[in-house]
Amino acid sequence: MTVGDPGIARIAVDLLGGDHAPAVVVDGALLACQADPALHLLLVGPLEAADELRAALPLADRGRISTLAIAPGDRVESWVESGVRSAVLAVAQGDADAVLSAGNTGATVTSAALGLGRRPGVRRPPLAAVLPTTAGRLVLLDVGSSVDPDEDTVAMHARLGSAYASVVHGIAEPRVGLLTIGTERGKGDRLRRALPPLLADLDLPGGGRYIGLVEGNDVVTGAVADVVVTDGFTGNVLLKGLETAYAELGPPQGSLPRAAVLLGVEGLVVVCHGAASAAELAAGIAFAAQLHRQAAVAAMAEIHTQRGVPHE
Repeated sequence: MTVGDPGIARIAVDLLGGDHAPAVVVDGALLACQADPALHLLLVGPLEAADELRAALPLADRGRISTLAIAPGDRVESWVESGVRSAVLAVAQGDADAVLSAGNTGATVTSAALGLGRRPGVRRPPLAAVLPTTAGRLVLLDVGSSVDPDEDTVAMHARLGSAYASVVHGIAEPRVGLLTIGTERGKGDRLRRALPPLLADLDLPGGGRYIGLVEGNDVVTGAVADVVVTDGFTGNVLLKGLETAYAELGPPQGSLPRAAVLLGVEGLVVVCHGAASAAELAAGIAFAAQLHRQAAVAAMAEIHTQRGVPHE
């Protein structure tokens, strides 16, 4: 794959991830290639699926496609999970700039944490999704990685979300809120009752500031917070509900990729829904390419460590 041109984005695509893989992933990869002439793809999975995509491209563009074959194993689960592991390894070895997978979230997060390593102080890397709001857009995390986190994990996720909003969205002093069932003091479960003092004392990257408790309606309007932090269970339920509503009724403004980025690891990993369509997978690939061209991972790492972060 070509290296050196800052406009080129080399994305390792997990052909085996998703409910309808590899066919829908091939279709999505083809759409992404057609839309972005500077996109180079490393297709990880069965060679016949990769050959199908290459054959659909004009002869001059076929050089933008590389392959990494994954042979079927004795167990389907092992074969499927080896796809995302191999895609992550390609990034770790410098053969790709980012990973795109619609496979099992747990396998993707584990593969990334082990294969790429985690940022200092990050025990459980979160998945962050960008949602359209009436005011613009909002970062919601975690949306599925840590379903039962402790207070320190959520606090670290707040730091990562603030860094993301600052770097990727260019927001000065991101407003960070904690999702709960009411804004009155003491609302929520044990985790939400314990977190406010901890979040209020955080030194958030990018000049971020904790603004207090927020509710689900605040996620839709985006009027009070730029980043909303919650546990992965609640975040995933909210994300899927909002995405379905936006698909049926239309988003508040514009459209954003139905994909999440894994924060807190030493590399770029984008995760799509298992039921993602070809168009949604293409948007996820484009999202990964955009983040790579912004050098988002390096920039977030820089501001994340400007202020005191404990090492494990």
